[in-house]
Amino acid sequence: MTSKQRMLAAIERKIPDRLPVTTHHVMPYFLNKYMDGILREDFFDQLGLDPILWSVHHKPDETRLEYYDPTQKELDFLEAERISTDKWRIFFENIPDPEYSTTRYWITTPKGRLTTLIQANQYTAWVAETLIKEKKDINIIGEYVTTPKCDVDTVNREVEEYGERGLVRGHICCFDIYGQPGTWQDACCLVGTEKLIMATFDDSKWVHELLQILKLRKKGYIESMKGARYDINELGGGDASTTVISPAIFQEFVAPYDSELIAVAHEAGQRIVYHTCGGMMPILEDIAAMKPDVMETFTPPGIGADVHLGEAKKRIGDKVCMIGGFDQGHFLQNCTPEETRAEVRRCFEEAGKNGGYILAPSDHFFDAEPELIRAFADEARKCIY
Repeated sequence: MTSKQRMLAAIERKIPDRLPVTTHHVMPYFLNKYMDGILREDFFDQLGLDPILWSVHHKPDETRLEYYDPTQKELDFLEAERISTDKWRIFFENIPDPEYSTTRYWITTPKGRLTTLIQANQYTAWVAETLIKEKKDINIIGEYVTTPKCDVDTVNREVEEYGERGLVRGHICCFDIYGQPGTWQDACCLVGTEKLIMATFDDSKWVHELLQILKLRKKGYIESMKGARYDINELGGGDASTTVISPAIFQEFVAPYDSELIAVAHEAGQRIVYHTCGGMMPILEDIAAMKPDVMETFTPPGIGADVHLGEAKKRIGDKVCMIGGFDQGHFLQNCTPEETRAEVRRCFEEAGKNGGYILAPSDHFFDAEPELIRAFADEARKCIY
């Protein structure tokens, strides 16, 4: 099989020629520090993994007087092209900071201005000051926020060029400047995770109003994806893991919104992988009941979560494809190649039975030893069904 055929067979819960092996995002920090700054595409070839191409492209709806954000010069992690109108304009300024790259953003609308502060280091970026500071701010977002449309032609051109080389993967649109694909997860970026959790107890109606606004924006984007030849699209994020929230919060504030988006995606001809980087075991069946095609990341206890891969396979392996489960913290650095290979075999034995499994680190990594990644990929290629 080609890499594309192999991973699609697993996604369709069929048995491929061998265990598919890949990774999530390939981080620029890793490529620069360990691989002499090579391109992401060369990473897969040099280390022997089944390739993935991330392709996320937005376009404006000119009939709604939308246009590309003229201030956006480059795309950051999880960003795609921002869409503006004269009533939703984004501006920014760089703020001097001795430790971090710091940028102040503000969104101007006819009814007020929203501001946020984003910081970054060599590894990643984060929200230092949330966009939503007062409850009334969601009214501005609800009235003026733009809904990007999928640039189907550009996506399909990239799919055609990529051919059988590997999987083409996208994600559901995140909120402008900084966000996540899932509805609850997007809200956490805008409000702050702890503050949003408290609001579910103190003012659940307001939380539902915010989630509805974000869901409708994502729904509009998903509906525009009809005809895009993606292999899989990501929804979700770590803020809905049971490392962060309770199963009760998941059932009330996550599942109703994202399950609707999954249904809309299926109507648009798109497969969905639901991403949960964190605790999953108490909500495995709840996630599967949302009817995604794939679930990830199955993070093990060794790196801060709770997933026992074999048990997860028994509980939901007949319902979804599974991606992940490999402990990158302990077996892609500071160990022997033999230990890495043994961990690959453990994952295969616990989750590979009857197919429907793609071996991958449980989310992306920053530090890893290339020779151990080669051992990881090589041993996976030897896992034959």
